[in-house]
Amino acid sequence: MLTDTLLAAFVRGDELPDLIHPAGHTPILHRRRAAMIQSRVRMVAMVFGVLTPLWIAIDVTVFDWSLAVWLIALRLAASAAFLTLAFDRRSCEDLAGAWRRLAALLAIPTLFFAISHPLLYGQGMDDLRIAVSAGYGYLPFVMVAGLSVFPLTAVEGAVFAAPMLAAHLAAGFYGSLVMPFPSYISALWLLALIAVVATLAAISQLHFMVALLEQASHDALTGAFSRRIGEELLKLQVAHAERAAQPLSAIFVDLDDFKAVNDRFGHDEGDRVLRHAANTIRSLLRQSDALVRWGGEEFLVIMPDTPVEGAMIAVERMRRAGFGKRPDGASQTASIGIAEQNVDRPADWEALVELADHRMYRAKQDGKNRVVGVEATGAPPLRPAAAG
Repeated sequence: MLTDTLLAAFVRGDELPDLIHPAGHTPILHRRRAAMIQSRVRMVAMVFGVLTPLWIAIDVTVFDWSLAVWLIALRLAASAAFLTLAFDRRSCEDLAGAWRRLAALLAIPTLFFAISHPLLYGQGMDDLRIAVSAGYGYLPFVMVAGLSVFPLTAVEGAVFAAPMLAAHLAAGFYGSLVMPFPSYISALWLLALIAVVATLAAISQLHFMVALLEQASHDALTGAFSRRIGEELLKLQVAHAERAAQPLSAIFVDLDDFKAVNDRFGHDEGDRVLRHAANTIRSLLRQSDALVRWGGEEFLVIMPDTPVEGAMIAVERMRRAGFGKRPDGASQTASIGIAEQNVDRPADWEALVELADHRMYRAKQDGKNRVVGVEATGAPPLRPAAAG
């Protein structure tokens, strides 16, 4: 299954960069991944927070009290750190925050291993102590394998596995708890293989998440983003525009007299008109722009880092290209409203959409096939809309 996932990505080619490095991921995918990583960090931290102290009974039974005291203190400290992560209910919507929490989760057993190894080494161990110490010596194997429960790229898997591989190698040079050094090198090779397999499993999870998100986020008829995803994307973009003091334009497009197409020619012809209009709009947008099917024959275009003037240029390109033909051969037209974050200063993303929607209705009332843009107080539209 893992091989099939990567082979399919290699064949298509378009998904492979997203499975290797997160740089090209969309804000929506960043947010969903962050939420899933945080959720699984909490789950794993809870399990380890509960299980870690249970080994204390074995430490007390097997090791001398002077050593057991140190091991008990380490276990209690590790358990407290795990439970702190498990009960951290602060929202984590950015990927950097999720990375920090995953790094903290992995740092706890790595430090535990690095500190406990010198304590256990050279204690004159008998067979029972060797058997118990193996539970400490193989801790990096457990944590590296645990990477498989997180949706990670190949680069992220390598970065998060590296500290545990380094700790295991350093312990081998210091002195192995359970095997001679030549055998320890073989164990290191096994650990590296486990890290690769765990990373492949993490990539497979990421691939599955991307596929589900792609399926759920797009309207099946037009290929535009669904309204639910569009709202989430707009919320993120408005928040970013406010933080960075950058412009953000929202363009509301409503196809004129579309109901008559369905009534006269049927829904199949109406679907064809919708698809053609959506394809035309999308073909004229930049990669950073987003087309959302807001409902019925209504579309919302989100244009980050775009002032009003840029939005007007984009709209005029759409109008010149046209929105396709109606079944009777007439040109399909649209009424369009434009709102811009920095100029309009809406209270939130919903108010921004409401402004663009209101201006679209004004275009309808003024005769359809028109554009109403951002207005100054008491002034006419920014650019008069010519009938097409």
